[in-house]
Amino acid sequence: MPEVKDNQTVPAQEAAAPAEATPSTPPRPPVKRPAGRGRQKIVKRLIALGVAAAVLGGGGFALYRFLTATDDEVGEIFPAIAQIGTIQSKVSGQGSARAKEQAAITLTQSGVVQEVYVTGGQTVMAGDPLYSIYSEAAEKALTEAQEEMNKLLEEASNLTVQAPFAGKLIDVAEFQVDQEVGKGAKVATLVNDKKLKLSLYFSYAYEGDIYVGQSVDVSIPAVMKTFTGRVEKINKVSFISPEGAVHFEVVIVFDNPGTLTENMDASAILTASDGGEIYPYKNGQTQFYETRDVVTKAAGPVVGLGNLLNYANVYEGEPLLYLGSSTIDEQIRTQQTKLDEAQEAMNDFNAVAPIDGTVTSCNLVEGQEVKSGDTVVMISNNVTMLVTITVDDRNIAFIKPGSFVDLSDWSGGMYQGQVTSIDMAGAESGQGMTNYPVTLTVDNWDGSLMDGAYLQYSFVTSESEACVMVPTACVQYFSEKETGNRLSVVFVQMDQPPEELPDLDYPTFEPGQKRTFPSQEEGYYPVVVETGIADTQNVEIISGVNEGDTVFYNYTVTDYSGW
Repeated sequence: MPEVKDNQTVPAQEAAAPAEATPSTPPRPPVKRPAGRGRQKIVKRLIALGVAAAVLGGGGFALYRFLTATDDEVGEIFPAIAQIGTIQSKVSGQGSARAKEQAAITLTQSGVVQEVYVTGGQTVMAGDPLYSIYSEAAEKALTEAQEEMNKLLEEASNLTVQAPFAGKLIDVAEFQVDQEVGKGAKVATLVNDKKLKLSLYFSYAYEGDIYVGQSVDVSIPAVMKTFTGRVEKINKVSFISPEGAVHFEVVIVFDNPGTLTENMDASAILTASDGGEIYPYKNGQTQFYETRDVVTKAAGPVVGLGNLLNYANVYEGEPLLYLGSSTIDEQIRTQQTKLDEAQEAMNDFNAVAPIDGTVTSCNLVEGQEVKSGDTVVMISNNVTMLVTITVDDRNIAFIKPGSFVDLSDWSGGMYQGQVTSIDMAGAESGQGMTNYPVTLTVDNWDGSLMDGAYLQYSFVTSESEACVMVPTACVQYFSEKETGNRLSVVFVQMDQPPEELPDLDYPTFEPGQKRTFPSQEEGYYPVVVETGIADTQNVEIISGVNEGDTVFYNYTVTDYSGW
C-alpha cells in the first residue's frame, strides 16, 4: 500500500503528502509594521544567520539542549525568516521491478547438440541464432503431422465439388439441400465446347505430307462456313476401308465461335508439300474438345448448390455442389494444433532468439545429448523494465497513462518510470481505501536495474511556486477564546502590537515544562495565518506573513557550560 509522506520544498525531491488541514481565516492584508522596520530586517537576518551557524557548529548537543530545555532554561529565541520558494506535495510508496519480457526454450524431443552460438550473459537480438540440435524424433513428428494435415485438407476440399476446367454443363443431376450423397455420385457432365475436334482418316500414301501443327481448312456444311484448324495429333493406326486401303487417324482441332456443337458433319482439306490438296477417306462429325463426368470425392449431406444447371457455362474451379461434414472442421483444428506444436518443437532444435535481451542461462555443449523437458536457454529483456506500484484512491487521480514517476532503489540509484497502464479492474479494497495496480515502463539501457528489485516511488500531486514559506515548526495552533475556533498562528517579531491582535486561549505550562511560544515582552506577537501545502521542512503561508518577516522557530540555550 502506498505510503503518504510529508510534502517537500523544491529543490529537495523527496516524497510527501499534504499537511494536516487546519481552519483558516479569510485573507487579511499584510500586517502594518512600525517605522524603522527596514533597518531592523538586516540586523535580524544577520542574527538568524549567526544562530544557524552556531547550531551547525555546536552539533547535536546544542540541538538536544534546545529541544529538551525546561521553562527555567528556555534560553534565547531561535528565529527564522519567511522566504519565497516553491513547495511540492508528493505521494510515495513501494514497487517491484521485472524484465519486460522473458523467454525460456524447453525441448520436447531428445537430440544431440551440434553447434552452440551464444553464452550466458551475452546480449542477443530477436532472430539471432542460438544453437543447432539434431533430433530424428522431432523431424519424424513434424513430417507425420504435416502428412496427416494434408490428408484432412484434401478431404475437406473434396466436400466442395468444383469444375475441373472451363466449359459447359450437360446431363446435370438434381440435388436437394440436406440430401445425403455418397462418394462417387455423378453430379454432371462437363464439356469443353470452346474448341471442337474432328477425327478423320487419310491414306498412308499421304503419310509424309501430314504433320502435327499443320494448318487445315475445316468446312461445316450446316453453317456453310470454313474454319481454320490445325493438326493436333497423328495416330498411326490401321483403318482399312471396304476398298482394301489402309488409313491412319488425324485429329484436327479448331476454335468454336459459339455457334457450333458436337455431331455436326464436317470435312477437311490439307495441302501437300507440292501444293496439291489432300482429302480424307470420308467426312466426319465434330466432337467436344474434352468431355468429363464430374463426380463427388467424398460423402455427406448437401449444404449448398452452385451454378448446377444444364448448358450452364462455368469457369475452372467454380463450385458446383457443397457437401457438409460434422467432424472435418474439428479434425482440422486439432491437427493444426499438433502441427504447430511439432513445428515449434522443430524450431527449438534450430532455435533463434525470440526476443531482444540477455542470455541468462545456456548450458549447452557441442556433442551433448539432451532430452525432452530440458530448458536449454533462457533470455530476459532487461533493456526495458516494468515496475508495478500500487496507488490508493486518494491519489490515483493525479496520474494517468504517459505520466512520469520518480523511482529510487536501496543504493540511491535514480530512475524515471512512465505510466503505461492503470488496472482499474484489478483494484483491491481494504482498511477503508482502494489500491490500484499501476504499471510503469523504465528505460534500463545500462542494466543497473535488476529483476526483482524493490523501488521507492514518488510523484507530484500539487505544487505552489513563488510562495511565502516558513519552517513547519513555526506554525502553532491555538483556540480563540471567544469562539473556540482552532487557529493557525505564527509569532512574528514586531516593534509594537499589530492592529488586529487575536485573543488566544494559551495553554498552561506545568512546572518543569518547556514553554513553546514567545511572549509579547520578547517582541513577538501572534498573527493568524492561512496555510497551504507543506513538506517535511516548510509550509506555505497564503496570508498573514510577508517575505522577510522574522518569525519564532524555537528556543535555544545560552548556558553552554559543560560542552
